[in-house]
Amino acid sequence: MNPGAHTYVTQEAIAGEQENMDARAQLERNLDEYVASLRRYAMVLTRNRDAAEDLVQETLTKAIAAADQWQPGSDLRVWLFRIMHNTHVSERRRHKVREDARLMIPEPIEDTDPTKRIELQQVLDALQELPEAQRQPIVLVALKEMSYADAARTLDLPLGTFYSRLGRGRVALRKIIDGLKSKRLKLVV
Repeated sequence: MNPGAHTYVTQEAIAGEQENMDARAQLERNLDEYVASLRRYAMVLTRNRDAAEDLVQETLTKAIAAADQWQPGSDLRVWLFRIMHNTHVSERRRHKVREDARLMIPEPIEDTDPTKRIELQQVLDALQELPEAQRQPIVLVALKEMSYADAARTLDLPLGTFYSRLGRGRVALRKIIDGLKSKRLKLVV
């Protein structure tokens, strides 16, 4: 830079900075709406309460730090879930440790029918037996109620690959559940 040159702040630079501050403020206002959902998804990913809390905190920290990359008007939930997914994948690559803790029920069961409670627990247990690549699409679509397109973006997968993993996961889940039912029938008879 020329020592005698002056630095001028343009109106465009000021407007751009204002947009970034507005996006960050809007992001921070909307984060609270998604914390509970992020916690449940983190439990599915980590299967450990402490690790899930750490993952949520890391996700929120990264989201706030990258607030200028979020486009107001776009789906904040998909963006946050993608940050969480990528953070989790990075952590797993770094540590290469698989946790053995069981998945906790993502949402409280309000049904008082003990049979339904047992069946739900069996489905959740069966879900844990699936490989992660098959479990994650099912969790995002069935438990997190994401559209296929949003879930595929969250996992950073082409839609065709997502459909394939979801389909294989559903077939495998049915086989596991059918096996549990046949074992239960043998015990009763």
